[in-house]
Amino acid sequence: MYVTGLMMQMPLLLSSILEHAERHHGKQEIVSRRTEGDVHRISFADTAARARKLANALTKIGVKPGENVATIAWNGYRHVEIYYAVAGMGAVTHTLNPRYSPQQLIYIINHAKNKTVLFDVTFAPLVKAISAHCPTVERWILLSDENKMPAEPPVANLLNYEALLADASDTYVWPQFDENTACTLCYTSGTTGNPKGVLYSHRSTILHAMAANCPDALGLSRKDTILPVVPMFHVNAWGLPYAALISGSKLVMPGAQLDGASIYQLMEEEKVTIAAGVPTIWLGLLNYVTQNKLSFSTFKRTLVGGAAMPISLIRAYDELGVDVMHGWGMTEMSPLGTVSKLAGDEYKLSKDEQYQLVAKQGRALFGVDMKTVDEALNELPWSGEESGELLVRGHWIVNHYYGDEGEKSFSSDATGKRWFATGDVSKIYPNGMMQITDRSKDVIKSGGEWISSIDLENIAMSHPAVQEAAVIAMPHEKWTERPLLIVVKKPNAEISRDELLKFYEGRIIKMYIPDDVVFVTELPHGATGKIQKSQLREQFKNHVMP
Repeated sequence: MYVTGLMMQMPLLLSSILEHAERHHGKQEIVSRRTEGDVHRISFADTAARARKLANALTKIGVKPGENVATIAWNGYRHVEIYYAVAGMGAVTHTLNPRYSPQQLIYIINHAKNKTVLFDVTFAPLVKAISAHCPTVERWILLSDENKMPAEPPVANLLNYEALLADASDTYVWPQFDENTACTLCYTSGTTGNPKGVLYSHRSTILHAMAANCPDALGLSRKDTILPVVPMFHVNAWGLPYAALISGSKLVMPGAQLDGASIYQLMEEEKVTIAAGVPTIWLGLLNYVTQNKLSFSTFKRTLVGGAAMPISLIRAYDELGVDVMHGWGMTEMSPLGTVSKLAGDEYKLSKDEQYQLVAKQGRALFGVDMKTVDEALNELPWSGEESGELLVRGHWIVNHYYGDEGEKSFSSDATGKRWFATGDVSKIYPNGMMQITDRSKDVIKSGGEWISSIDLENIAMSHPAVQEAAVIAMPHEKWTERPLLIVVKKPNAEISRDELLKFYEGRIIKMYIPDDVVFVTELPHGATGKIQKSQLREQFKNHVMP
């Protein structure tokens, strides 16, 4: 017979993070580059007070518990206030990705039935373009100072955020409700068809943030200053606005200025110790630092995700005194699933061997279970040799898509455990280290062999003349498919097709070497910074391989 423990029952609610931050880290700062052009500073305590004001203001204009409240905004203190106020009052913060096409945004707003949209002035032209096609939206709120309202509003009856707060009381008691209540909604375009919604709960979000703060993940503490370059409209900035307030870390928000010079200036002025973002951000920062012969005074580690981090980039940051933590996850996973950090005897390995380990996607955090399977869903051994589709389950993994779409992505095993199919092809090593070898839709099947486009891209990126690289499959009469390498050269660098193909010799077996190279001025990137291989496949569909 089971016995019930005699412990307090306190629901895991996002409002409890805010209350903790106000009570125990009240003087800590959120520093933001604003769309108004200045740098803004606010304490955690004042953030909590303004979040209470916002909850009162939203209630007054008719926002109800359970309602999806949308944002189109950069990383900044106002967006943090919205995160906590909307979820804290029992509504749902729905972050819209402005990098989606207008058609996708219209579909998402209508699918989510948003009644309220808060947006930065940067996105006023976008709001003007889509508003007429969003019949459910009743309230458009501009995130700006009251005296910075545009002379020609993008929509009729436009409300001002600061005016709403000015008229609101900061006395508000956060309601208590079931921790499985929805708190945030994000849509992913990483699926077939229309973007699909992932609806997170208070419980899943807090557990994810607590796991992110563990030593083998971010390991945040009050001593840290963290710069989330990953946007707050991309999987809740990987949970960092929650993790930072839990740990008492200073939070630095870059706003819309994500170029290398702006990021470097903010890092140095605010003494940033840790940052997070996609590889393209760190490539831009590295180019700025190296071209100007600069160094970092406090920046010591960065979490990189969203795409594979080339070993050449890992090495370059290590030489600048910055440890790269390679993370992997998905919108469907809140997003963190694994983090690649060296452990124990791995520090005794050579630098090149360490880089090879860090370039893998890492070991699962507690709260995430994973396995690889063959086409019949039979689990594959953790040998580091066999690749298969990666399936995951856990405390912050999606159980259904919003609206019960995409059920084919889910399956149950013989014990009844439910698994989510990630669409990634990977292998798992005996020590639990997981390595993504490709996306199932991007893997190259040539002569009965599976060729990893990621491996080929990493080799190309290790050449000093290559800035970015992508590999796609091209139809082949004999081999079914063969790899085509598409490259962006570094500024003022020169390299020929034959020189680059010769660079592969001795680094990979001959059959895997790409058949051809195409040089381009830029590669297409999607809403989350990933290279859009679907666009490349369309662009080069008529390319004739030698």
